[in-house]
Amino acid sequence: MKKNRLIPVLLLRNGWLVQSKGFSRYQNLGNPVQAVKRLSEWASDELIYLDISNGETYDMRRDDQGYANRQSFLEIIEDVSKVTFMPMTVGGRIRTLQEIEARLAVGADKVCLNTVALQKPEFIYEAAREFGSQCIVISVDAKLSESGDHRVFSNGGTVETPYRPGDWAKIVEDNGAGEILINSIDRDGAGTGYDIALLNEVADSVKIPVIACGGVQDWEHFSEAFEKTKVDAVAAANIFHYIDQSVFLAKKYLYDNNYSVRKPDLIQI
Repeated sequence: MKKNRLIPVLLLRNGWLVQSKGFSRYQNLGNPVQAVKRLSEWASDELIYLDISNGETYDMRRDDQGYANRQSFLEIIEDVSKVTFMPMTVGGRIRTLQEIEARLAVGADKVCLNTVALQKPEFIYEAAREFGSQCIVISVDAKLSESGDHRVFSNGGTVETPYRPGDWAKIVEDNGAGEILINSIDRDGAGTGYDIALLNEVADSVKIPVIACGGVQDWEHFSEAFEKTKVDAVAAANIFHYIDQSVFLAKKYLYDNNYSVRKPDLIQI
């Protein structure tokens, strides 16, 4: 039987691992590599690592801590790949096939596309043809519009597009994407749980796997997504940073309550 997945999302902003709220407020959390090592040890099924940097600066300005102070996202991903034993999806600021190839070359298993896909949907097809559908994840950032329905946004949640999430998800699938990450801008960092209506709109529109993201405050929000929607995986960012062994405990909660997840097991690296 196919298992549901539990996936931490890490956000990198100009060298720092950050917490996000509403796609507009960011709090520095620390070193971009050490958190990955912990999440891997806590038995995460996969990892999504997104670069949301403003500009090309990746300097933590903390040489006093003794960590390698990398100057590019690729260098950071190469460091991350050395401490993780889970599949890793890397996204953010990807515009060309060459940039996809560069991320795969330093340790990414999949890439996550957003704005470039909205600007040029045929790029999804080109990327899937070159690297395989299983390698291409499309991130869909959605927000409630004034008319009361959801709309897809690009450019880090700042530019509204004419697409409704379900319609865009179908276009994404038809162009060969292997997976969709659906994120609620309204719920980002809010702690009010997933936007169930949004998840259903997307998951009911496609046959490819859908990953839910945005709004998790406690373990019950994960179970709610599995109970009320057809998503294949649940993802979250902020909640995993503040509880020791957080991924292990979240998966244990799901496993003990008979959800179809892999048995939790701490990994010694």
